[in-house]
Amino acid sequence: MVRRLDVYEAAMRRLRAVFDYFDYVYVSFSGGKDSGVLLNLCIDYLRKYEPGRKLGVFHMDYEVQYRHTVEFVERIIADNSDILESFCCCVPFKVSTCTSMFQSYWRPWEASKRDMWVRGLPQKCYTAADFGFFSDDLWDYDFQQMFTPWLRNMKKCNRICCLVGIRTQESHNRWRAIYSDRNCNHLYNYKWTRRMGKDIYNAYPIYDWKTTDVWVANGKFRWDYNHLYDLYYQAGVPLARQRVASPFISEAIQSLAIYRAVDPDMWGRMVSRVNGVNFAGMYGRTVAMGWKRVKAPNGFSWEKYMYFLLDTLPEKARLNYLEKLRVSMRFWRTHGGCLSDETIEKLRAAGVKFSVGERSAYRTDKRPVRMEYIDDINIEEFREIPTYKRMCICILKNDHVCKYMGFSLTKREKELKEKFMEKYRSLKNGKI
Repeated sequence: MVRRLDVYEAAMRRLRAVFDYFDYVYVSFSGGKDSGVLLNLCIDYLRKYEPGRKLGVFHMDYEVQYRHTVEFVERIIADNSDILESFCCCVPFKVSTCTSMFQSYWRPWEASKRDMWVRGLPQKCYTAADFGFFSDDLWDYDFQQMFTPWLRNMKKCNRICCLVGIRTQESHNRWRAIYSDRNCNHLYNYKWTRRMGKDIYNAYPIYDWKTTDVWVANGKFRWDYNHLYDLYYQAGVPLARQRVASPFISEAIQSLAIYRAVDPDMWGRMVSRVNGVNFAGMYGRTVAMGWKRVKAPNGFSWEKYMYFLLDTLPEKARLNYLEKLRVSMRFWRTHGGCLSDETIEKLRAAGVKFSVGERSAYRTDKRPVRMEYIDDINIEEFREIPTYKRMCICILKNDHVCKYMGFSLTKREKELKEKFMEKYRSLKNGKI
């Protein structure tokens, strides 16, 4: 009988495959539990099997971070300085925020707000001046993507790999990104890898780890970790919500107030750093931020209520939502959204007017349904239907990107993305 590998053994085999093939390897390190365990795995692997080899550590410092996170990042890099090459990036890229009704993003380390920074620049960090591809229109996720070819050019290597500590247990989207059969851009037949460019790959060595595996490994091997998680545990935060991320994104709003309990000094500086932080911290779990069940005011339809909310916003924010709505309406009228036969029958039973196409351009058994926006509908598949109520919820949540609606990029956003991708391709090909 053949013994199955445990997750630790499997991860070590994956690391061997990566280090054998690539000229340079680095870890994307946030300071959280998953990237922390991955970095510890790499340190153990190199010390045991490839002593003397260097490992890059890529850390995007968002300025507003828990004190324990900052200390953990500095500590693990200092304790392993003989094999780790630190790339701590303090760059004023755009970062999404859902704390403000009129600001869709903020910038860490913004020079014009130096007097408001919550902490000083770390020693030996990289700033915007170090990256020729940087521009004020760059978002954090764009920067992350363009960093790899920049690093490859800097290290003068051919094949480079970024190790990423995401796990399929965390979400279905992560499972699709890592392990979906539709992702054919693998290194050899390793489904835990993804080709990002010529000789540029991401690898996910701990994709099959459970949360319990992470903490068992920390305990068994006595690895260093972010002690913020001890405070999370003491504060009664469930394991699923114990994350280290930018505190101002939509996924973090409900737990924003935890900052006040576990890091009060940082909380005091955060309040004046980003617009709406104190309000979101107090009301992030309430109807005021759109997280609970909402009702249209008496005498208002959801459509009328949406335009009322839009009229309360500054022009730039209002026009952003209207553009998202225009694009979505056109999509549902001309292309149609893909819905299951069961959902289609529910629409028919509710008296909704629509037309059904036979085939979709997407790989799905669902059928394209063309329809106009409706006010509201009480079905389980509510989030799949274009309603003014969903748009109202986006506005109440300060969801400027309209993730709750599942909106695609606007024409302007696509143009900006293409501009950055062209710069990325030039950088990748060594033309910058």
